[in-house]
Amino acid sequence: MGVQFYEGKEHRYIDYPVMDVLQMMGRACRPTDDERSRCVLMCQQTRKDFYKKFLAEGLPIESHLPTHMLHDYFLAEIAVKTIENKQDAMDILTWTYFYRRMTQNPNYYNLHNVSHQHLSDHLSELVENTLNDLVNSKCISIEDEMDVSALNLGMIAAYYNISYVTVEVYTLSLKERTKLKGLLEVVSSSAEFETIPIRRHEDALLRRIYDRVPVKLDKADFEAPHFKTFLLLQAHFSRLQLPPDLAADQALVLDKVLNLLSACVDVMSSNAWLNALGAMDLSQMCVQAMWETDSPLKQIPHFEPEVVKRCKEAGIESVYDIMEMEDEKRTELLQMDARQMRDVATFVNSYPTLDVNHELVKGEYTAGAPILLKVTLARDFDEDDEGDDQLVVAPYYPSKKMANWWLVVGEPSTRQLHVIKRVTVSKTLAVKLEFTLPKGAHSLKLYIICDSYVGADHDIGLDSIDVAEGEDSDSDESMDSADEE
Repeated sequence: MGVQFYEGKEHRYIDYPVMDVLQMMGRACRPTDDERSRCVLMCQQTRKDFYKKFLAEGLPIESHLPTHMLHDYFLAEIAVKTIENKQDAMDILTWTYFYRRMTQNPNYYNLHNVSHQHLSDHLSELVENTLNDLVNSKCISIEDEMDVSALNLGMIAAYYNISYVTVEVYTLSLKERTKLKGLLEVVSSSAEFETIPIRRHEDALLRRIYDRVPVKLDKADFEAPHFKTFLLLQAHFSRLQLPPDLAADQALVLDKVLNLLSACVDVMSSNAWLNALGAMDLSQMCVQAMWETDSPLKQIPHFEPEVVKRCKEAGIESVYDIMEMEDEKRTELLQMDARQMRDVATFVNSYPTLDVNHELVKGEYTAGAPILLKVTLARDFDEDDEGDDQLVVAPYYPSKKMANWWLVVGEPSTRQLHVIKRVTVSKTLAVKLEFTLPKGAHSLKLYIICDSYVGADHDIGLDSIDVAEGEDSDSDESMDSADEE
């Protein structure tokens, strides 16, 4: 194996960090099981003295806070108001391990002196540069050259625990008419996927996968982690068999992607774009490993193409149709053994059936005045089941997941999203959605979108609403424009 690995970004072999070697050696012993263990390290003769020295002596552990995560650390603390000004940011750094190591090993942190003045100047410059980067990415604002507060993009990044760079990429790349291909490309370019490993000679295998997936790019870079992520997601939707190392990489991607898609939904809905529904569809595709053009029946375990074809010929199009079939007819149609039928029953019983009632509160609708929509969601469930009926049945998704729902009021004719709310429905839930409309006639829809199952969504047309001109609409508009400035 040696003591080097191939670094795809730099296209060369580099040494394993000594701390990684120590960790691997530590795994040679099973605590409480082994009294002794042996680790053999194979390396070149020229490297032998180096490893003997560093493996026998204790190594100091240095902080990577300023180089890897300071921006996101500050952003998270600003979002929860732990940091409210630049002085708070300075103070919070003095409580970190980074501050302790600066005084002990100044050369590592590019410090030439450990006097109080030098430390203070260095921290001050670090805080200033970091906060300016966050301002330039529109994640925070600075008032009176001192006070800091989180903006909408910063709150999204902090809530989903994702990089500020990722949110900046989303806000620059996502547009009002971005469709599935664009969404896939933007999500794959997230900073979180930069650590996906690129292995030696892996490009040949990725080329074969690229030939089998439907969505292509103008420029394919088989040695870029973002393009590899793009391919692994498509391979997941197409349910392609992958070798173990790529399957492990794919699991890493899927573990992160739902959070990123939720952030995409929030960024697009912040701009009142109704195509946020596309990111919700992509979330369903990631959980159930299927394309949006596939039959909803494909997500049921053991529903291979021939089974789906038989169902389609029999007029069975949805999971609800499978539920409503008589047992004898279902058994005859599916032609499965007892174990497979149990798996089918488990999925069908977990598949959400929502009863939706909605009421638009009547009144005189005027421009800028709040309009209230009351929505009641009731979930059919078996009283004998415990809380596990909320757990999503998704054989191709590597983690456990609970089903959540997005409630969206939008106007298809103008592609405008007016209000959005994310909820979890255990039994029944009453939700109030409040929004405003400009003057004119509006034909709205209520969308209830599941983030985990395909075909469980509701698309409900609301009564046409005529909005009269508001008395204070002129003054409101002037105030809005002043706020924007």
